[in-house]
Amino acid sequence: MALQISQLVSVTGLSIHTLRYYEKEGILPPAKRNESGIRIYDSEDIEWIKFACCLRDSGMSIAEMKQFVQLVLKGDETKTERIQMLQLQIERIEAQFEQLTRFKENIQYKIDLYSSQVGD
Repeated sequence: MALQISQLVSVTGLSIHTLRYYEKEGILPPAKRNESGIRIYDSEDIEWIKFACCLRDSGMSIAEMKQFVQLVLKGDETKTERIQMLQLQIERIEAQFEQLTRFKENIQYKIDLYSSQVGD
């Protein structure tokens, strides 16, 4: 399956600008091009883009994403470093989750407090 960038937009939900930016920044490998010079993406590219979005949505910075890509491009000898980066990201996510849980509990406390006073 080969998709052009306009088709990739509907599959990934990213804008053409974002896809080109990620490619320029080295977060995505350079796109393959057909005989007419049009960017084409295969299923491997799509999976990588989805993973890059996961990293971004989890709060990983562009610089860290670039670093991760560089490690991937260096090959299997960097798997330990990649694992460490991903474990660090999991720790960040868990910390965010704990903070959001505290926020939710505080907000729920206020809801309960106000709800108990509404009938007064």
